[in-house]
Amino acid sequence: MAIRYCCFRLLPGVELISVAASPIDPDELRKQLFDPAAGAYCSFEGWVRNENDGQTVLRLEYEAYEPLALTEGEEILAEAKRQFLCQTAHCAHRTGMLEIGDCAVWVGVAAPHRDEAFRACRYIIDQLKVRLPIWKKEHYVDGHSGWVNCERCAAAT
Repeated sequence: MAIRYCCFRLLPGVELISVAASPIDPDELRKQLFDPAAGAYCSFEGWVRNENDGQTVLRLEYEAYEPLALTEGEEILAEAKRQFLCQTAHCAHRTGMLEIGDCAVWVGVAAPHRDEAFRACRYIIDQLKVRLPIWKKEHYVDGHSGWVNCERCAAAT
C-alpha cells in the first residue's frame, strides 16, 4: 500500500509529522527546524540494515494507517514540546519499499538547551515506535518475508 505524502503542522512553533512514500531528506528537514531562540539541535535517523535476528535482510516494506498515524504523531510532538520545552520538533516516516541504507524514520528537535533537545528526541522516537500504526515487513535473502513484531510475538505466546 503506497501512502501519498502528507503532513500536519501546528502553530505556533511548527511541529511537523509526515508519512511519505518519497525518500526522507534529513538536510532539508533540519533546515526547517532553525529557530534563533534555540541553542541546541538533536536528531535521530533510523536506517534499513541488512540483518535482523540472524537473518539476512534484502529490503523492508512499511505500511501505515495514515489518518491515525498523523493524529497520534501530532499528539506525540505536542507532548514533547510541553514536557521538554523545545521550540520545534519534526518527524518523518517512510512507507513503501525501502532498500538497505535508506532512511526509514527521522526525528529532529530544536530547543534552548542540549538536555531538552536530547530528551525530546529520545521521547519522540520511543513513542513513535509504540503508538504509531506503522508496520514493518522484512524481506529476506532466502525468499521469505515476515511482519516484524507481529508473527514472532504471536508465535511466542
